[in-house]
Amino acid sequence: MPVRPILLYPDPILRRPTAEVESFDSGLAALVDDLAATMYDAPGVGLAAPQVGVSRRVAVIDVAPGRPESRLHVLVNPRLVASRGRESGDEGCLSIPGLTEKLDRPAWVRVAAQDLEGRPFELEAEGLLARACCHEIDHLDGILFFERLTGLRKELALRRLRRLPLAAAEAAR
Repeated sequence: MPVRPILLYPDPILRRPTAEVESFDSGLAALVDDLAATMYDAPGVGLAAPQVGVSRRVAVIDVAPGRPESRLHVLVNPRLVASRGRESGDEGCLSIPGLTEKLDRPAWVRVAAQDLEGRPFELEAEGLLARACCHEIDHLDGILFFERLTGLRKELALRRLRRLPLAAAEAAR
């Protein structure tokens, strides 16, 4: 379970929709192990395959890492099938260190996905787990969290994003 480097914005892989997983084999299991190790090392509460340079529809989530209620959720080919309510909360991203914004997300979601063996399942989530599911599914669709902002809040976030050291370093290349 090696810890992989996390790609940083504006790496173009972060903006590309990912391919569906069709082969449920040891390579997929190794990718999930690496994603989990990388997420826990970062530390974060979720990580999607494109964030480590793999354009496959896979994500891991654990909203209570290091706590007794910790549980690793593995989502292969996830899609949001239902949502309700709205909840505003601070959101950040391991691929955009230094940028945190208040963002509205559904308060409750139902996600259809597959497990490591390809068996379909549904996950119902609320609160932080619902937010993390939406955030990681967005990654798999090539959407970064700040793109969900609107109006002046989006413009201000984009200005802050341009001033972050990671964006400046990329621009200098």
